[in-house]
Amino acid sequence: MNIALVTCESLAQYAAPNIDDEDSLLTRHLRAQGHHVEPRIWSNPAVDWHAYDAVVVKSPWDYFDRIQEFYAWLNRMEQVAVPFLNPVATVRWNADKQYLLDLERQGVRIVPSQWLPRGSSFEPEALFEALATDRLVVKPAVSGGAKNTFNLSRAEALERTPELSALLLDEDFLAQPFLPEIQTQGEWSLVYLGGEYSHCVLKTPKSGDFRVQHYLGGGIEPREAPAHLRRTADDIVQRFASNCLYARVDGVETNGEFLLMELELIEPFLYLASAEGSFARYEAALNRLAAQ
Repeated sequence: MNIALVTCESLAQYAAPNIDDEDSLLTRHLRAQGHHVEPRIWSNPAVDWHAYDAVVVKSPWDYFDRIQEFYAWLNRMEQVAVPFLNPVATVRWNADKQYLLDLERQGVRIVPSQWLPRGSSFEPEALFEALATDRLVVKPAVSGGAKNTFNLSRAEALERTPELSALLLDEDFLAQPFLPEIQTQGEWSLVYLGGEYSHCVLKTPKSGDFRVQHYLGGGIEPREAPAHLRRTADDIVQRFASNCLYARVDGVETNGEFLLMELELIEPFLYLASAEGSFARYEAALNRLAAQ
């Protein structure tokens, strides 16, 4: 196939010494299997998307800074008669964390969340009471890479209320209780390729932090997914991402139960280098879905 691997203008800020350049490794593997693969910046108007057999959304890691432009690009891509993976409608839905509330309404256990609509005021005491917590995590509804994400005690939340109210003038946020299991146990990421389970890693923050992203110093350990967590993740993928080239189910175990933090269907790092056979499974799923 002639494949466009969708990326952004620069990936430099997400590089880390403890992780491989996944885009390059994937490109090398697909080319070794006979595919013609070209990285293409989603925001470049000169790209002729019709020239490809498949458009694979891999690392558009600036979309949340340019969300209206990204939505407009997705609208244009709906008119391109080329397989788009993951599907345009899925990507659009997954770009805004309000999708978590959709999942919750359909019975998925998510980290308890309070929606903070644009134009509202940040009211910390009401949020601490509603979420029954002594620490809040506050994040934008459209975001990535821990951008504008806060982990706040009651005193810190009060102090930063003017800052958060100012941020709310421009965009929606959501608030969640801080889960200490992130620091004591870690965050599970279960990776699915073509709707089928592929592999799993356990991510842990560096000492004193709560963010698990590898480029922020977080640790990554390949692990076999515990059976009870796997059952929950399998169900989520089968119900909401069975037609996807890739899905990453991020969650935390609390009181023996898997709580979903994110269902990543746009541009997740897939930790392909951590699991034997994952590149081959990726290509097999790509071949199958592009042919449909």
